Amino acid sequence: MHFPSTRLRRPRQTQWLRNLVAEHTVTVNDLIWTGFVVEGVALREPIPSMPAVHRLSIDELVAEAQEVHALGIPAMAIFPALDNKLKNAKGSEATNPDNLICRAVSAVKKAVPDLGIICDVALDPFTDHAHDGLLVDGKILNDETVEILCQQALVQVRAGCDIIAPSDMMDGRVGSIRKALDDNGLQDKLILSYAAKYASGFYGPFRDALNNKGSLKGDKKTYQMDPANSEEALREVAMDIAEGADMVMVKPGLPYLDIVHRVKTTFNIPTFVYQVSGEYAMWKAAAQNGWIDSDRILMETMLSFKRAGADAILTYAAKDVAKLLGK
Repeated sequence: MHFPSTRLRRPRQTQWLRNLVAEHTVTVNDLIWTGFVVEGVALREPIPSMPAVHRLSIDELVAEAQEVHALGIPAMAIFPALDNKLKNAKGSEATNPDNLICRAVSAVKKAVPDLGIICDVALDPFTDHAHDGLLVDGKILNDETVEILCQQALVQVRAGCDIIAPSDMMDGRVGSIRKALDDNGLQDKLILSYAAKYASGFYGPFRDALNNKGSLKGDKKTYQMDPANSEEALREVAMDIAEGADMVMVKPGLPYLDIVHRVKTTFNIPTFVYQVSGEYAMWKAAAQNGWIDSDRILMETMLSFKRAGADAILTYAAKDVAKLLGK
């Protein structure tokens, strides 16, 4: 291919031509809205580090779910922001069938039965030390944590959760949760594994949203992945698929597009990506200061996830994306 017989600018001349030859597109079906639920009634608590994101009481969460569904977004992921009085070293509230997340799931599923619900499985919203597993003498216990995660998964599914998403990064948790679901006649419930979840600095605002800011004892580097590693991510994904994961996730998103691409091309399994709180906060802060074109940057970011190979995107900006697509 040589100039002048080949001119790559020809198909770029007009918008309809650019649309016609576009290699990747973002649609509303790629989106998963992500939000937080809190105890109370008619509450919308702003999260300062995540502009335009709120902790919502169950009634407000239901209203949000109805809007999400009306926009055509197929699913939502819900995280509980518990009162600190309910947190303890063992995270025992996680297995309470009447806990905040279970009541929220039941309410949303009753109001919007066709909206998919994804529930996180990890202990960090429920522990006073803010770790994803049991902490004993400064060490996270793997197998003992997995036993609790299985119980947590069961109460969430029985409340109406459609997809269980273990985000804890304990070894063997996917296989154990799959067995627990199957043994209880819940073999049709799906598992979305946080298969490649990195020990990232981009999670700060999320911990703020869960009321965990300042609670974390130490760090999570003994179970979340080292940002330096990519081959390890493929091993993690392979193990989770073998244990029964129906889909896998890479987290965070934008700093790990190479991992998204490698996972998708290696395994050709439904691959999700999470635009995490720090990514969202940076975009929002820059937009509020007028430093970037907010809509353009948001859609360019979504497209980068799709170009890397993502099948679905968890994002706090899902409604913004859906509205832009609607234009």
